Amino acid sequence: MKLSARVDYALRAACELAAADGPRNVEQLSTAQQIPAKYLESILGELRRGQVLRSQRGPVGGFRLARPAEQISIADIIRALEGELANVRGNRPEELEYTGAAAPLQQVWIALRASERAILELVTLRDVATGDMPELVRTLVANPAAWARPTRDHPTSAG
Repeated sequence: MKLSARVDYALRAACELAAADGPRNVEQLSTAQQIPAKYLESILGELRRGQVLRSQRGPVGGFRLARPAEQISIADIIRALEGELANVRGNRPEELEYTGAAAPLQQVWIALRASERAILELVTLRDVATGDMPELVRTLVANPAAWARPTRDHPTSAG
């Protein structure tokens, strides 16, 4: 999976907001995560338009999460900026039609999207901000090879 700098910056800023006790302005977020302020301002605007963030004007203004941190997944942030999690040439895997020997590729893309979603929809901003990751993530971090090379007989482990 390839994540753009824009998504990386958005996730880092959103995690700062999840850990914050009130609104944070662009400068505070930029300094905390060492993100270029102008670029971050554009990203935060996209997240606001995607209804992930709310903005507040005034001397104590800034950005805050639009919902509680435990209700915003990593997938929500990615979708707000880039649309569907896994697509091929801009199409959802279910919309693809291959012919001949390549026909089963559609199944691979559907499975890939499902595995991405399993993690990205599970992990919330609260999880990241507190460092309290879901059990599945802790298991995969402790033994990444278990998922990295599944076998036909043991799809979620190296066997």
